[in-house]
Amino acid sequence: MMKHYFRPLFVFAGTLFSLSVVAQQRFRVSMAPNTFADATTSVQQAIAACKDQPGAILEFQPGRYDFYPDSAVKKEYFISNTSNEKEAPSKIKTIGLFFDHFKGLTIEGNGAEFVFHGKMITWLFDYCEDITLRNISVDFERPSMSEMTLKSVSPGAVVAAVHPDSRFAIINQRLEWYGEKWGQKIFHAVLTDTARGLYTYSSWEPFRKSKASLIAPGLVQFSGDFSGFQGAPGNVLTVRDGIRDQVGAFIQHCKNVHLENINMRYMHGLGIVSQFSENLHYQHINVMPAENGGRVMASFADGMHFSSCKGAIEITDAHFKGLHDDPINVHGTHLQITEKISPRILKLRFMHHQTYGFAAFFAGDSVGFIHSAALQGYGNSVVTAARMISEREMEVTLSNDMPASVRIGDCLENLTWVPSLTVRNSRFEAVNTRGLLVTTRKKVVIENNTFYRTGMHAILIADDAGSWYESGPVQDVYIAGNTFEGCGYNLTPGNFVIAIAPENHELVKGYMVHRNIRIENNDFRIYDYPVLTARSTGNLVFGNNRINWMTGYLPPQQAVSPAFVLTACESVKINRNDFKVPFKPVVLLRKMSSKEIRTDLSTKME
Repeated sequence: MMKHYFRPLFVFAGTLFSLSVVAQQRFRVSMAPNTFADATTSVQQAIAACKDQPGAILEFQPGRYDFYPDSAVKKEYFISNTSNEKEAPSKIKTIGLFFDHFKGLTIEGNGAEFVFHGKMITWLFDYCEDITLRNISVDFERPSMSEMTLKSVSPGAVVAAVHPDSRFAIINQRLEWYGEKWGQKIFHAVLTDTARGLYTYSSWEPFRKSKASLIAPGLVQFSGDFSGFQGAPGNVLTVRDGIRDQVGAFIQHCKNVHLENINMRYMHGLGIVSQFSENLHYQHINVMPAENGGRVMASFADGMHFSSCKGAIEITDAHFKGLHDDPINVHGTHLQITEKISPRILKLRFMHHQTYGFAAFFAGDSVGFIHSAALQGYGNSVVTAARMISEREMEVTLSNDMPASVRIGDCLENLTWVPSLTVRNSRFEAVNTRGLLVTTRKKVVIENNTFYRTGMHAILIADDAGSWYESGPVQDVYIAGNTFEGCGYNLTPGNFVIAIAPENHELVKGYMVHRNIRIENNDFRIYDYPVLTARSTGNLVFGNNRINWMTGYLPPQQAVSPAFVLTACESVKINRNDFKVPFKPVVLLRKMSSKEIRTDLSTKME
């Protein structure tokens, strides 16, 4: 077989890449590292060389590749759940590795380490199909999260060792955090007790008001009023800006994306965001700091965020450790109806301040009308035309006249861009918020995972049309074979391990927002009394689970309370569970009849 080689083709910033074309084999571009030099331009040239080469392989040789914002791609993107007009007026994103309209591309990392500088989106796929990215590690030279370990704490002073990756200066007796072309004026703090796995909200305010002095390299003494500060020696205080001006990675309008064996050591912004994409398969993704690196946080906010996707989302063998927000969130977006222009034309508006600017409906999409207060669907249609009027508003034309009962203030939900979800064999820990949020109408399987000491609900099934405007109802959820340990400590008294909590402010008799949820054969290791709460849910099963009491962790944070709280639910079964706890489990029923539940536990009405 004759082989055709072309090398070297380009050398940029000292980083070499070469092309090889092997007859009747795949087109290949190979990158060689040049540690610490700026690889951004040469990598973009290598990416461009793969364009219009279906089946191409972009290969990185092992080593370190550095990406700087100065030579990165700059492009405007509106991304769900990120920032509003005041927080980040410009939506121009800074992108390290940019893939636009690729088909059939494999990016083989071979264990390469990608190190980013400043505030950037690490990699972005836009209108791509059949893409595989694998075997890479991602980190930042200076993460936008600052960390310091408390050495001593007293009412009048704190001494802390600042992590070497967290750059700071002491100016006029005040500690100032800074990074590569950025400073910090807004502070969001989380205190980590790594020994016990507790991650709690904290405050930078007493440190901001204190007088700081450097008493040894990297060792700072803060003198001030710390009488209300809850930290203890050994805890790590983690601090970040609250503005999600970039995201960790972004996948938009893509199909058949495979992420495999990827270590996200740090991400700035909202983690890996997938928006209006189809068939996403994520395997062996670790969102966690490097071992032995000394840092405790790996993500500025979420780990993975899925907004209005469809097809299958599959997440297997993932590990989330050290995040300032939820490891996984899967949802759609309700847009509010603001005007009935004609019987078939509606004006819609993005309502949440951090979600807007992108097309949420397309010609051919099926849509549902939703009464906002009750979250009740009352009619369907098909979009024949859709257009953006402004960054906040859309106009959609329907295939048939809208229902006569449509009211201004109701919402339209996209029923086409709805995914199924599988989360299997994964671990969730070291997070002060929830473990997994899911609101999707398609089948959901949450199986054989470990939820270890999440600060809030391990699993939250919400749906709302008045706060985050995250849709929609679930119809088929199977939660089995999981282990839940010590979850919910940041939510007392509502510290349920699992919460099915749609935000329907009006209850409609006989209408259930969520249906067909089975929670079976799981291990619950609880330190407090609440286990499960559900609202407006039909055909709910909680059976064959094992509930054990933890000792040596946290004392119960409230007086004995019901293990289960059900509000306006129908056809519930809570039976055949094994309780090894020092209290008698009780089911509290609110706004429902005892005829709607079959249980072998005691019940009481409220």
